[in-house]
Amino acid sequence: MRRFKLVDQVIEETAPALQDVLADAYRRRIRPVCLCQEPGLAMYIAKVGDQYIVKRMPSSGGGHDPACPSYEPPDELSGLGVLIGSAIQIDPESGLSALKVGFSLTKVGTRSAPVPGVGSSDGVGGEAKKLSLRSLLHYLWHEAELTAWTARWAGKRHWWNVRWHLIEAARQMTVKGGILSDVLFVPEPFRSADKAAIEQRRVTALTSALPPRTGPRKLMILVGEVKDIAPARNGHRLIIKHMPDFPFLLDETLKRRLQVRFENEMALWSANQDSHLIAIATFGLTLAGLAVVEEMALMVVSENWVPYDSAYEKKLVDALAKVRERSVKGLRYNLPINTPTVAAVLQSHPQPVGLYIVPPSADSAYDEALNELIASRPDVDAWIWRTADGEMPPLPFR
Repeated sequence: MRRFKLVDQVIEETAPALQDVLADAYRRRIRPVCLCQEPGLAMYIAKVGDQYIVKRMPSSGGGHDPACPSYEPPDELSGLGVLIGSAIQIDPESGLSALKVGFSLTKVGTRSAPVPGVGSSDGVGGEAKKLSLRSLLHYLWHEAELTAWTARWAGKRHWWNVRWHLIEAARQMTVKGGILSDVLFVPEPFRSADKAAIEQRRVTALTSALPPRTGPRKLMILVGEVKDIAPARNGHRLIIKHMPDFPFLLDETLKRRLQVRFENEMALWSANQDSHLIAIATFGLTLAGLAVVEEMALMVVSENWVPYDSAYEKKLVDALAKVRERSVKGLRYNLPINTPTVAAVLQSHPQPVGLYIVPPSADSAYDEALNELIASRPDVDAWIWRTADGEMPPLPFR
């Protein structure tokens, strides 16, 4: 149970007056402080309808006590560590994350489509100064706390709250000098009874993607669940769930490169009917109102919306989904597949446990790097599954 300090007042998370206290603090722009550690860690208040929620500041999760619900694995155990301070710069006063991205949010004239989701920072050693589309999606998912899971949430995570958490996370980020949520489009759940109102809100949300009379075109960023990528008369159509009547157009070159770059993600999605395929894409609108994708990346997530990038990770994610202990999935961001990272962290007591999956292709250099990674955080225990040795060992419950 968390306790928060607001100026001179200390209140528990379960206190009947919590909502009134948070509402007052929200209006007065007061930051709560989580008291899981001394002297406390700054938080912020988010408003969801009529409810107020206390959320951790960006990339502060590793500073919380492992028993605190706001705890997150140390950044250096995943691909996030090399990005903090370079591609991601966090203002300690405002809590905003300033993001440097390796893709464009404008378009001048016509040009051939770039390699989808792949910039110089996507899997190229030594380059961690910019976020690719894929690593931006990873950071959004992480900061939206969608990498966290406990069996107590079974059946309670749906697209409507996935969407809300993504947009709320984007409000704490800036890109190209503006708030990310201003250029982020995440489709709202479709309801036939509200079809006209939903379409009108979509038109309003996409206004900035319309081409200007002169000058470069502004692009927006789509995050949505893929329903299909189907052939069109010229190129292909990306169909996003909850907006089947609004296709996003892909040219043949982009579709072909997408198939090559994200062959693994598409195969994992095809192999499991309960998984979801998430797309992130930059796009603009034509004068005729058609959405055209410029650059795109993909990520596969489980039934519970937790990301994974191999059949081995899927087995681990499925096992963690059944237990009450809170786990947090690690993500690669810009790191290549041959660099070890934590697959997930189990929030156990008296200290958390890092769960590592060693691929069959691992060599001595991989093992040496893994040992160094584990040794860098003695405050986190290690569980290792060497896939070449056989089935997944039992999870380290205490």
